[in-house]
Amino acid sequence: MPMPLILASGSETRRDMLVNAGVAIEVIKPRVDEEMMRDALLADDESPRDIADTLAEMKARRVSEKHPGRLVLGCDQVLDLKGRLFSKVCDIEEARAQLMELRGKRHSLLSAAVLYEDGKPIWRHVGQARLTMRVFTDAFLDDYLSRNFEDVRHCVGCYKLEAEGVRLFSQVEGNHFTVLGLPLIELLNYLTLKGELQQ
Repeated sequence: MPMPLILASGSETRRDMLVNAGVAIEVIKPRVDEEMMRDALLADDESPRDIADTLAEMKARRVSEKHPGRLVLGCDQVLDLKGRLFSKVCDIEEARAQLMELRGKRHSLLSAAVLYEDGKPIWRHVGQARLTMRVFTDAFLDDYLSRNFEDVRHCVGCYKLEAEGVRLFSQVEGNHFTVLGLPLIELLNYLTLKGELQQ
């Protein structure tokens, strides 16, 4: 890749995935009001998949417009429980209520990625993983949050599958990278075919 890929995201997890895969990146956080945009899309009855895709595209476009000639990757992830989107929580009480609602049910994580070049989209993909939470006790939930809240408060669903959050689940269907927030395999395949990564 002649110039590093610009990652239009402040996510350390996404940054680490790309770096660990050998992709040279530069992080530039986009200035966008995600919450306002998400609320507007929900008001228009957009599907969870389209919301994730639109938010990822909005981030990529915003950064791409200021960096011509560069590849820019925008990403977003939403949690969908039977058509209802979950957002990041404000406090531990909200986290507890969210996890109580997810307990014993299956939900989807939709991880969208959009590549922009010269202000235009050139590739997009939305990966989906389905996760089933086990029926854990209230005592386990309280202990889990007391140990992990600060680490998961900015994660939709209030868990990290790569950490203790894995104990909340009875089944996970889908690609591990999609769960972490980026359809990495599909992205790497595209970058390789495009000649940005070595064949």
